[in-house]
Amino acid sequence: MATLVAMPKMRLKFPSFSPFLGQSYRGPRTISLFNKARTFSVSASSSPQDHVRVRFAPSPTGNLHVGGARTALFNYLFARSNGGKFVLRIEDTDLERSTKESEEAVLQDLSWLGLDWDEGPGVDGDYGPYRQSERNSLYKQYSEKLLESGYVYRCFCTNEELEKMKEIAKLKQLPPVYTGKWASATDKEVQEELEKGTPYTYRFRVPKEGSLKINDLIRGEVSWNLDTLGDFVIMRSNGQPVYNFCVTVDDATMAISHVIRAEEHLPNTLRQALIYKALGFPMPYFAHVSLILAPDRSKLSKRHGATSVGQFREMGYLPQAMVNYLALLGWGDGTDNEFFTLDQLVEKFSIGRVNKSGAVFDNTKLRWMNGQHLQALPSEELKKRVGEQWKSTGILTESEGSFVEDAFELLKDGIYLVPEADKGLSDLLSYPLHATLTSPEAKPLLEDNLSEFSASLVAAYDSGEILAALEEGHAGWKNWVKSFGKSLKRKGKSLFMPLRVLLTGKFHGPDMGASVLLLHKAAKDGVVTPKAEFVLLDERFNKLRQVDWEALTKDQPLLETVSTG
Repeated sequence: MATLVAMPKMRLKFPSFSPFLGQSYRGPRTISLFNKARTFSVSASSSPQDHVRVRFAPSPTGNLHVGGARTALFNYLFARSNGGKFVLRIEDTDLERSTKESEEAVLQDLSWLGLDWDEGPGVDGDYGPYRQSERNSLYKQYSEKLLESGYVYRCFCTNEELEKMKEIAKLKQLPPVYTGKWASATDKEVQEELEKGTPYTYRFRVPKEGSLKINDLIRGEVSWNLDTLGDFVIMRSNGQPVYNFCVTVDDATMAISHVIRAEEHLPNTLRQALIYKALGFPMPYFAHVSLILAPDRSKLSKRHGATSVGQFREMGYLPQAMVNYLALLGWGDGTDNEFFTLDQLVEKFSIGRVNKSGAVFDNTKLRWMNGQHLQALPSEELKKRVGEQWKSTGILTESEGSFVEDAFELLKDGIYLVPEADKGLSDLLSYPLHATLTSPEAKPLLEDNLSEFSASLVAAYDSGEILAALEEGHAGWKNWVKSFGKSLKRKGKSLFMPLRVLLTGKFHGPDMGASVLLLHKAAKDGVVTPKAEFVLLDERFNKLRQVDWEALTKDQPLLETVSTG
């Protein structure tokens, strides 16, 4: 069994090789591919924590997906927890789809998450350049080295010929491996095609038998049979390198010690390992992280809602909440604790605790997590954010002051996203009395003499005693409610539920006394804008006077029938 050993911290020198195109054919060399071993494993000789250098290598062809963000996070945490380097490399060889705007968006999202890189775009390092589009000369050098050593050969097959091979393999129920003649072509045949200017690719020679094994740090031993692969292309006929070749050369020449990536890249490991061995490169450790799944356990995609970091940022999520939640998708510290700061994650993280099964992305859990991090902020900071939100969306005319302070104290526990504070305040200021009284839930209240209760409440307001109580603050309001209850011989739910419905227009909400006091304050301070559709206490009591209680009582059986039909 052949074993590749790794020296992860090696600084590699690049020898000069002949140009990629326009050269004469040298003829194949007789080589011994991997010592004719039927089975070989690829592994590293240093311990997994020595000389740690990891990389995150996004393609700038769209927004940063939460799956990519989690991969970046795991790489970052592994590097930081082991005193290593976190490298950012841009894989932009897809010239048609790659855009500068996408690259800038990815960099912005990573910075927003707090995942600062040690080397990469905007940060000088010894292993640059850090964009694949700027490394083409390097790929050509190493492809020529493989050609010179006989590990690759020129393939002049046309697309039609390749398609025919696939069709034949399909009919024979065989893997779609390359069966063309160019793997064993004579010098004369190759030279003739070169002289004619026939386009060609560089195709890697894969041993026809045997298997490859790797020890994945997350998945354990993984193996492949080589006869399922076939000779594969590493350089296209236009001189552009193929993904697996780029990645191998980049990881090796950047001295990457650990390749932590999504499990969808696991099949690529076979090709990459063969290239590593052929070029004599040190082998990194591999760790393939499970996919992030939707609630239906399919792969998370746009059809399931927001999936990019940018979308969640725009929705008002905190970066620390996103980082915390993404870390828990497939990892845990072995305790029941779910709340972590980035520094705590660095301290606790271990690749050995990453689960190999898929993790379900739960938006409800993420929202809850964001609420936890909001509540962990200093109270003044959270109040400032909420106040600015209310003013910026046009609900209030000011972002600070006594009304903002009182509203914040009343509503803060129900805020899981800062933009949701708008709905909390708008709901408080609204008065959907008709919808509430005509709902099936109102039937027990109506049957409990709600009309008489309302008449007594209107009378108390008209007499001025309610406004007088509100002027005295919480103590005055509390005393008035107690006195009002005694006059009606009501207490507990039979007092507070009808009082809440008639004053707020809702069955549920924050503390009723604080809510009514805030409504009174809003009317006095004049900080609520017309956009908020604020219903003043005066207007609320006018609506109560206009309620047709007899009609409501008669309509209730019909409403109940409709709701259960």
